[in-house]
Amino acid sequence: MNVEPFAAIPPAPVTGWRRVVRDGENLLVVVPLALCVVLPLLEIVLRRFQNGLSGSITFVQNFTLIIGMLGAAIAARDDRLLSFSTLNTFLKGRAKIAARIVGNGVAAAISGVLCAASYQFLLSEKQADQLLVGNIPIWIIELVMPVGFGLIALRLIWHAGDSWKSRLVVLLLAAGIILFGVFSPIDPARCVVLGLIALLIATICGAPVFTAIAGAALILFWGDGSPLATIPLKHHSLVTSQSLPTIPLFTLAGYFLAESGASQRIIRVFSALLGSFRGGPAIVTALVCAFFTSFTGASGVTILALGGLLMPVLRSARYSERDALGLLTGAGSLGLLFPPCLPVILYSIIASTAMANLGVADASANSVSMEKMFLGGLIPGILMVVLTAWWGIHRQPKAAVENKSFDAVEARRAVWAAKWELLLPAVALAALFSGFATPVEAAALTAAYALLITTVVHRDLHPFRDLPRVMTECGVLVGSVMLILGVALGFTHYLVQEQIPDQLVEWSTHAIHSKWLFLLGLNVVLIFVGGLIEIYAAIVVVVPLLVPLGIAFGIDPIHLGIIFLANMELGFIAPPVGLNLLLSSYRFNKPISEVMRAVIPMLLVLLVGVLLITYIPPLTTWLPGKFK
Repeated sequence: MNVEPFAAIPPAPVTGWRRVVRDGENLLVVVPLALCVVLPLLEIVLRRFQNGLSGSITFVQNFTLIIGMLGAAIAARDDRLLSFSTLNTFLKGRAKIAARIVGNGVAAAISGVLCAASYQFLLSEKQADQLLVGNIPIWIIELVMPVGFGLIALRLIWHAGDSWKSRLVVLLLAAGIILFGVFSPIDPARCVVLGLIALLIATICGAPVFTAIAGAALILFWGDGSPLATIPLKHHSLVTSQSLPTIPLFTLAGYFLAESGASQRIIRVFSALLGSFRGGPAIVTALVCAFFTSFTGASGVTILALGGLLMPVLRSARYSERDALGLLTGAGSLGLLFPPCLPVILYSIIASTAMANLGVADASANSVSMEKMFLGGLIPGILMVVLTAWWGIHRQPKAAVENKSFDAVEARRAVWAAKWELLLPAVALAALFSGFATPVEAAALTAAYALLITTVVHRDLHPFRDLPRVMTECGVLVGSVMLILGVALGFTHYLVQEQIPDQLVEWSTHAIHSKWLFLLGLNVVLIFVGGLIEIYAAIVVVVPLLVPLGIAFGIDPIHLGIIFLANMELGFIAPPVGLNLLLSSYRFNKPISEVMRAVIPMLLVLLVGVLLITYIPPLTTWLPGKFK
């Protein structure tokens, strides 16, 4: 899996009018993102004195659409769209050029079709004459969809090669694919298999993740004779849903932390408190990574931001290079089950929708609320951290353990220096669970608090020099993720339309008669999925298939969700293309094969945790049951 969107690689320096255009485009993401923070905070304040700020949540939902589409367009501009394939890193010369042409040509064609389908969706919305707030027609905001997909298509063509000849070839290839789809002399139903094979080849050649998923949906809808505008319709419905703005807001809070000096202060705290124990550096690594990942959303930012700081700490404690590499790679996704981690939020949204479609969402005992998911993930999350720390303790050579006494003065100074960062989880949890704020308002409050401590209290980030850059980077990540989410929901719609979940339930209940055997098979499948498919795409595509199966086998929906996410956490370090493997390879400049060998012990340790979470339901269900 290509790691570029998470690597925060700065684009090549530009000057003159190009810089003005680039900065202007970045500003189109920064301003809506800032408004997504400000409007919910105003809503909290004004609600105390009047009915609140009329239409604020509607604006925030539509600003999320703008951030997602334009953030994705910027990712395409900087050639940083997430890709499954790493083939281009191994190819040279003409083979690399050919792979780039095939991958980008097919991806540009798919983006072009999505642009046209979004325009059809826009026309239908324009005829409906719906208003956003006041007299503002909603189609003006939705115009960002065809514009965004069009920009992505053009930029995929531009980045297909360094020469105009290569770009022309890609343009002709993309145009040829589109024309064949429109004027095909062959019955589309007979072309579906060949189309999917061609899409698989393009994906291997480096086509972005979103085009692989969207392409599969487009081919299936085309072969079925269904309207292609269904994909942008589903994209729009997901991205503008009420809870989804929490994703860019919590991500923004994580980026403020990652780009500031917070990491050094947090490491200093845990080192002062735990460094005198055997395996102290490993415990510090597990806790710090869990802390940061809970805010950065298991996006890989943790490894990139903390790897350079924690590796010297582990090596100075005489951990072998292999053990240190394995520990850091495995710990990079530890906070995935803790609030306010984004995959938990997204799982709650998708699972609730799936259960509503099954007609069981009104039963309070079966609800998959965000709060219940976070409560359910606390004990399993702690278990995964403890297992990681336990392994790290036993891997430190005994000869390296120093009889170092606990320094209370240093611990007190470290805690005082990091007091504002240490309060951040309390701010997020209090806002989420107190009831005085909605999830979106809680996310906005968390982002505002992180902004305050990084720009005003510690002054790590300059308001004009740093904030636009950090917020643009956040927009690029959010855009890349939301692009995948939106088109994946279109693909899921096809599966539901063809009654695939119903058929899967019928087959499973006839073939498998034991709940525990089903869970074992589920673990195997999910680890495989987690090692191959980006977590956000997996949630949108797999969860609607999984929820009916869980209900059929009598599995608590919160327990099912934590099993799913724990397996995804394991998938981050599962060969061949677990995201953390590739990020560690990139961050520490190590061959991917070396990273794989280093992470195998951590993979086995965390597998024990996943099995305990799976087969001991009270680990997940006890805490949510106490807060019904």
